[in-house]
Amino acid sequence: MKSIWLTSLSKSEEQIQQIAQKMKAYGLSIDGAYWEDDLKKMAWLSTLQELLNPMVKLWMIYATEEELQSESIRYGLFALSICLQNERGHTFPIAMIYDGGSPPPVEMMPTPLKEISFFSLTETSYPAKIVAKVHSTVKPVTPEYRLNLRAIPQIGYWYEIGPREGVWNGAMLGVDQGEINFQAVGPKGALPDKSKLISPRQGLKLSYGESEFTAWSVENEIDSESSYYARIEGTPKSILFGENPTGDESDVFVVQSM
Repeated sequence: MKSIWLTSLSKSEEQIQQIAQKMKAYGLSIDGAYWEDDLKKMAWLSTLQELLNPMVKLWMIYATEEELQSESIRYGLFALSICLQNERGHTFPIAMIYDGGSPPPVEMMPTPLKEISFFSLTETSYPAKIVAKVHSTVKPVTPEYRLNLRAIPQIGYWYEIGPREGVWNGAMLGVDQGEINFQAVGPKGALPDKSKLISPRQGLKLSYGESEFTAWSVENEIDSESSYYARIEGTPKSILFGENPTGDESDVFVVQSM
């Protein structure tokens, strides 16, 4: 049976029960849990495991703007979202149920959550619209890059990047907040035990828009079956990454993480 996983940022039991009852009335199974805001413990990993269940067809988030003001909550949602999209695709349906008359400002949402569906709790038709999303077929959409996160207790947060097709002549990753403290290159999908780096560089300063980034880079070739890994401590507001720049300008990608 198709099901929904509900993540509640709010502790309002009354509202949660109301949402669950409405979805069950439409014949959908719904399970869920309260969000645990603990980045150090990587508490969001337990939600990721639930969402990787193939019977779960939609991730629903219940939130108020007040909870979304928390940078640690937004960063946790970002980390979970990129891992989810890496495993189940960028078009895996996500819906946010909010209190009030207007949705949270899009500019405050992490990049993976900017295009999700927003529904007001007072909107009587939202259960039917969510049911439609669960049963709809959406054409897959994939960016030209790969971005994933390896969150491993005792080892840390490792971001993984690479091209989806073709070859990058080196790789670079930068943060506007927080700190990179290790880098590696190896097969995609798992941190390598050993890594030989070609011309590694640290502490590169780059400007993008109004943000300043500190980046690390290597000149190893990165193809569709290999990845560049960078360990980050702290919580960057944005992450800049792409092929290692060879001149004054280069194509890079920037995602907002909180």
